[in-house]
Amino acid sequence: MKPISLLELVRVRQGGTPREALDHARDLAAHAETLRYRRIWVAEHHNMPGIASAATSVVIAHIAAATKTIRVGAGGIMLPNHSPIVIAEQFGTLAHLFPGRIDLGLGRAPGTDQVTVRALRRTPASADQFPQDVLELQAYFEPLQPGQTVQAVPATGTSVPIWILGSSTFGAALAAEFGLPYAFASHFAPVQLLDALEIYRSRFKPSEKLARPYAMVGVNIIAADTDAEARRLATTQQMSFVDIFRDTRGLSRPPIDDIESYWSPLEKAQASRMLQRSIIGSVETVRAGVAELLGETQADELMIVSDVYDHRARFRSIELIAEACRSVDTATTDDEDASLPSSVGRGLEN
Repeated sequence: MKPISLLELVRVRQGGTPREALDHARDLAAHAETLRYRRIWVAEHHNMPGIASAATSVVIAHIAAATKTIRVGAGGIMLPNHSPIVIAEQFGTLAHLFPGRIDLGLGRAPGTDQVTVRALRRTPASADQFPQDVLELQAYFEPLQPGQTVQAVPATGTSVPIWILGSSTFGAALAAEFGLPYAFASHFAPVQLLDALEIYRSRFKPSEKLARPYAMVGVNIIAADTDAEARRLATTQQMSFVDIFRDTRGLSRPPIDDIESYWSPLEKAQASRMLQRSIIGSVETVRAGVAELLGETQADELMIVSDVYDHRARFRSIELIAEACRSVDTATTDDEDASLPSSVGRGLEN
């Protein structure tokens, strides 16, 4: 079985509160742990009322404190928004609080609009420094060097695993050059998925952190007892994408029976393009979709987004996804876990 993980959006629902969203994220992580998901990540977004994960490291601590074995991390921290030393301090602290369980995925995009970027006291040009900032951040997690006058306390020596995230080929080339694990955001930007994976694997340079390429693929999967119910649950995510196009981002909406009544033909085309690799349906449908995706991409791990409005239905979705994925590749076993590179974080439960 290929490792499966979750990207938790920490959605604030209509009729709900940010505290509810944070507690739901915590509870989902604890449930995913029992289902043997490898990791759960949260992402940095700003100025979005419907997403409660802006203070990403705090949310990670909230989730990690309620779990024991599942890895918890950022998918990701938008590094141009921060100085590397501050991120090192935050994640070094998390590494001491939750040893062997913290991941740090890094993205180059701001995770917000340009007006909010200025409110963060950063400039769009900060993204140009991304490669140098990654190297600086990585150095803060290493043992203290002779003559080193600045250290990120208490990050020194924690060796927090760093991932490069991307939705284009830029991140793939950078991850390959630095010899780091790579995660592609095909759950919302699938167009360059295969090109990015080819670039990453063909250009990969082994490093002290990683001897061989390790590629994670993001995918939207919504599962229910029937295909029809799963398609209905998926309208929540479809509406959220339409709201992005309309510049009316808000709280997560309950599912509707007829998505055609919500979007225009143009909006449908736009949303469908971004969600084209989604897998929606029963266990059998999900099993077939996951098998096809793994066959096409040869992904080492899947990062699953299951954006479901109702908390109980989302619990059911990740249960059915785990059931489907367990039977996809009967040629591999749980022994595969022991061979995972330590830099991508083996699970503590196995």
